[in-house]
Amino acid sequence: MLIFVALLYVCLASIAIWLVLFPRGRSAIARGLLGLRSRLEQRTRAWRYAGERYAGLLREEPAPDAGERLLRFVKQHKPAFAIGMPVVLIPPLLALALSNPAMLPVYESAEVLPDAQVAALLKGEHLVPPVALPPVVFTTREVELVRPMLAGASRNWGLLHPDFSQRLLLAFKIMKEKHGYDMALLEGYRSPARQDQLAQAGGHVTNARAFQSWHQYGLAADCAFLREGKLVISEKDPWAMRGYQLYGEVAESLGLTWGGRWTMMDFGHIELRLSGVMRR
Repeated sequence: MLIFVALLYVCLASIAIWLVLFPRGRSAIARGLLGLRSRLEQRTRAWRYAGERYAGLLREEPAPDAGERLLRFVKQHKPAFAIGMPVVLIPPLLALALSNPAMLPVYESAEVLPDAQVAALLKGEHLVPPVALPPVVFTTREVELVRPMLAGASRNWGLLHPDFSQRLLLAFKIMKEKHGYDMALLEGYRSPARQDQLAQAGGHVTNARAFQSWHQYGLAADCAFLREGKLVISEKDPWAMRGYQLYGEVAESLGLTWGGRWTMMDFGHIELRLSGVMRR
């Protein structure tokens, strides 16, 4: 449907630009309409006479080649073509590019990639959340420098959406068994009041207000790594940055959206975009 609309736009835009920018086009259409009316009123003999006369003119003065006429026409109207061609071509090209719904900013996909581990998970494998870490782990000086408002965050796995919770736990499992990274949940569910509080702290924290984040629906989580019992959050640490890259690959293989690909990159953030949950 989108492609049909784009093609229709091209046709209508081309005709409109031709009529507006080329006086000869308007004159040609006017002459054509008058000629059609005149020909409809003529008898068969007049039609035959006009055809013979036109054929004689063609024999006396051959018309230039169609390619030459087109090239001459383009040269005579270079400014008009320079303006008109982008107007005609850009909208349908954008429409074709956006024909992939995943490129739309409000697109909410529930599609899961055909991964064997995801299939096993959906068939009944149930993963259990890890043992809660002591609160002091989240309030060290190093952590507060990176996440100063982390102490008030919720790390209650029970408040997460069951489907998202299982995928997140599976990501933790893969990161540990395949890549050797221990992971920790920094924040899962986030109340609307806390979301507004974080938004008021500035754009470097978040641009989303209450109910504009998947955290409010239990479908998002911020995570980091544990090294020797301490949280490592900053991507300035090469070991942690390598972990974030692996974490993003694992999360996307499980059908999750990774914040590391955003303009405002959030390497520890992942979310599950379920259709019909968030109304934008």
